Amino acid sequence: MTCLVIVVLLVLAGIFAPLICRILGIYPTAETIPYDPSKVLAFDTGLPKNGPPNHGFWPAHPLGLAPQTGVDNLARLLYGLRTSLFVATMATVFSTLIGVVLGLVAGFSRGWLDRIIMFVTDLFLSFPFILGALAMAPIIVSHFPKGSQLHTLYVVNLFALIGILVFFTWMGLTRLIRGQVLSLREREFIQAAQVMGVPTRRILFKELLPNLVAPIVVATSLSLPAFVTAEAGLSYLGIGIVGIPSLGQTINDAQQWWDIYPLYLWAPVITITVLVLALNLLGDSIRDAFDPRTRR
Repeated sequence: MTCLVIVVLLVLAGIFAPLICRILGIYPTAETIPYDPSKVLAFDTGLPKNGPPNHGFWPAHPLGLAPQTGVDNLARLLYGLRTSLFVATMATVFSTLIGVVLGLVAGFSRGWLDRIIMFVTDLFLSFPFILGALAMAPIIVSHFPKGSQLHTLYVVNLFALIGILVFFTWMGLTRLIRGQVLSLREREFIQAAQVMGVPTRRILFKELLPNLVAPIVVATSLSLPAFVTAEAGLSYLGIGIVGIPSLGQTINDAQQWWDIYPLYLWAPVITITVLVLALNLLGDSIRDAFDPRTRR
């Protein structure tokens, strides 16, 4: 329950990031700040004239300002949290849909269709994720028409990242669902439905799918933290989200200021750590709740 409360608070902070920033009067990007950065940043070092790292707590900017840009770190953190949660949620939904459908079809069918689906699944499992992301991310963006508006390119880059995450992560759930279906398809209620002439589509989605809710929920709850970490890692490597605030981008920008401005780096790192840890422990709790042996 503690992890659930933490996750809910972080999700609400991400969802209402624009409202929170509007109330506090803080801005997440250099294009949106209404003041001249040279007035709040030191000319020689690029560090803020007030607040951390060289001054005390600054109520107007609780986490300080970003060096050289003057962007509020709290606003960028909230918007980065919003981006990470959006990417993780979308990737989880689409990878779950693909994995469940392919797992149902592969497990229930016999013969060549099952072999083809499992061959493709094993083929994707053998392909390195980082290498695929490094290759696909620039290719997808390069095929977008040149001369487009930057905002449009940023959105394309965002959904390209989601597509890459889905493209390389549906296989585990496919194998899990197939294994469950292999054991369920020999049960009496499935055989009775086949004898009665129930269409295959109805057997898959009305008879088998309700019996797979527990493993699907558990797999989904454990996929969310993995996608949050993957998004931050890819953005940190420079092949993730561009032009939109994200936690990985902030870490990438802050690493060069670590020795003189540690708060700039620690804020997004601690946020990712708390979010991923809470999601993982929440996923373990959900798995225990759906496991009858644990309840016993």
